[in-house]
Amino acid sequence: MARGSTRPTSRDVAQAAGVSQAAVSLVLGEKWRGRVSEATAERVRAAAQELGYRPNLAARNLRLGRTRTVLLVVPALTTEFFAGVYTGAARVAAAHGFGVVLYPSPEGIGPARDPFGSAAAALDGVIASSMAADALSAFRGDQLPLVMLDSDPAGSLGAATVNLDIADGVRQVADHLLALGHRRFLHLAADIASWTFEVRARELAARLAAVPGTELRTTRAPISIEGALTAAAAALATDPRPTALVCDDDKLAAGAYKAARRLGLRVPDDLSITGLDDLALARAIDPELTTVRLDAELFGERGMEALLAVLEGRTPPQGDIPVTLVVRGSTAPPGAPAT
Repeated sequence: MARGSTRPTSRDVAQAAGVSQAAVSLVLGEKWRGRVSEATAERVRAAAQELGYRPNLAARNLRLGRTRTVLLVVPALTTEFFAGVYTGAARVAAAHGFGVVLYPSPEGIGPARDPFGSAAAALDGVIASSMAADALSAFRGDQLPLVMLDSDPAGSLGAATVNLDIADGVRQVADHLLALGHRRFLHLAADIASWTFEVRARELAARLAAVPGTELRTTRAPISIEGALTAAAAALATDPRPTALVCDDDKLAAGAYKAARRLGLRVPDDLSITGLDDLALARAIDPELTTVRLDAELFGERGMEALLAVLEGRTPPQGDIPVTLVVRGSTAPPGAPAT
């Protein structure tokens, strides 16, 4: 095509690759498998790249009646975890010609307002965290193809559910602390009505109950460092004092660190503390935090893959995403000196 001419068309790509326009459409629409050869598909992609051809998505979407836009509904962005979820979802979406719009559900002001005015007309589907599920009904998100994250599979609103194996993560934490010799536990629980936090409380109680001689108390706090400080300081001032504090997330653990130091307690000499998430914060505090690593980007990728499967009428991939305990300096046997 001559320099300075109009933008390249599918006809130009077809001519350069020596194929029909129909073949170009199949290849660039990712519908070529079983219809054209791998060599032909590669030739079409190479020609499109050399010519700088970009499909007219607006025209294609108008024909298909689809916007190729997905809404990701998350709690208000208070940590980098949901930024990672967005990154993973957007990566998979882009590979399939979709865009992802991030919508943080506001905290403390009631149901979220419709972000589009008519979401049903503007979206192909929704991925939503159970922590932000109340926002869905405000813009009819529960009437669109929907994938729920960190949600009870038995009672999920969505056509598919994607979960991290939080229960196993809590079991790993409990087993680690029990192996160190801890028997008096405090659970610093997130003061949020959400399935994922119910799982944490249930699994911790069940695992500790299986070991004779253990004690478990629970105190709740909002997911903020100051809220955790206040709740943990009150709970740790009681007698007998727990030797291990299990926190529902890393921000709660950071608040617990401050509470411990305010009471003159040393971590981990006097008190072992664990978190859950493995945020950057976990390595910024001293000693570094023993926590459960959750792969936020993989979580987002799986969520988007599940939604694509729903949109295409396929069965989404099954199975929870594995999590990993990362042992650092915040845990030690009860009464053990720091090393």
